[in-house]
Amino acid sequence: MAKSHETELPVKAFGWAATDTSGILSPFHFSRRENGEDDVAIKILFCGVCHSDLHTLKNDWGFTTYPVVPGHEIVGVVTKVGSNVKIFREGDKVGVGVMVESCQTCENCQQDLENYCPKIVFTYNSGYKGTRTQGGYSDSVVVHQKYVLQFPDNLPLDAGAPLLCAGITVYSPMIYYGMTEPGKHLGVAGLGGLGHVAIKFGKAFGLKVTVISTSPDKEREAIHKLGADAFLVSTDSEKLKAATGTMDYIIDTISAVHPLLPLLGLLKLNGKLVTVGLPSKPLELSVFPLVGGRKLVGGSNFGGIKETQEMLDFCAKHNITADIELIRMDQINTAMERLSKADVKYRFVIDVAKSFSSL
Repeated sequence: MAKSHETELPVKAFGWAATDTSGILSPFHFSRRENGEDDVAIKILFCGVCHSDLHTLKNDWGFTTYPVVPGHEIVGVVTKVGSNVKIFREGDKVGVGVMVESCQTCENCQQDLENYCPKIVFTYNSGYKGTRTQGGYSDSVVVHQKYVLQFPDNLPLDAGAPLLCAGITVYSPMIYYGMTEPGKHLGVAGLGGLGHVAIKFGKAFGLKVTVISTSPDKEREAIHKLGADAFLVSTDSEKLKAATGTMDYIIDTISAVHPLLPLLGLLKLNGKLVTVGLPSKPLELSVFPLVGGRKLVGGSNFGGIKETQEMLDFCAKHNITADIELIRMDQINTAMERLSKADVKYRFVIDVAKSFSSL
């Protein structure tokens, strides 16, 4: 007989979980493994709310195992370290992102690309040694030291939490695809949790940044608050035509189904369109503009541990954080409803410590 979530592992834990495709979260008692010799035990202080959390809660991608505790933008403080742990000490401020294990031996892992390991273990909704991983909508977590990140002292813990997914998801492709050359023109498609951080990275790299959005009412904030140089409404055919062939790169952060052809038209010769959003249905791609303009369409997920640490240090140097709305855990279902309607500027972050302090 399978053990219950409360008793299958030795350390009691508490969080909020969904138990079916309604995606409704409710209080949930479960358990974590004991801290091993290579492990770091963490008291969770804050956890960002990612759009992929919403997809997972509703089983949009078809591989959710219930009950599931989401959350992979985790920031907290170390409470215990294993005997082999030398980098981290009790009291250190640390982060945990999208993954908590990989094989550490394959070619990808050897290149610090653990995020592409075929045996990757995700922070939640993933099999691990006969159990299921559960995420950061909870009071604590135990993670192998290799997958724990040092959180820079001058980064605020709450506004820094979304960098562990939203931040690295746009930073990694910008680095890999060379979207960092000062003076070049970057288009950011979609102004949400990922897009608003992409603007900040683009400006830090010295790029001209144009936001591409279906929402005209976002223009003022994109330019005057986030620092974009220009704003393009993707449904305005005349302005879209006028912008044809003006961009060197586009990072596409849109998670809904949308046409790629208009974005490809905005690119110059040798332009690059890199997608990081995860629509639930396939997108249509026309080959003609690729061939006619020697253009590239690429993809990227989040980054490896080494690159994620580099990203956090870059953010600390350039004062880059996410724009957040801080919520309590008992507000999470309302937040998910708002997230599904893109009603957040630009990332919800759960104040986990305060939410659970009275328990």
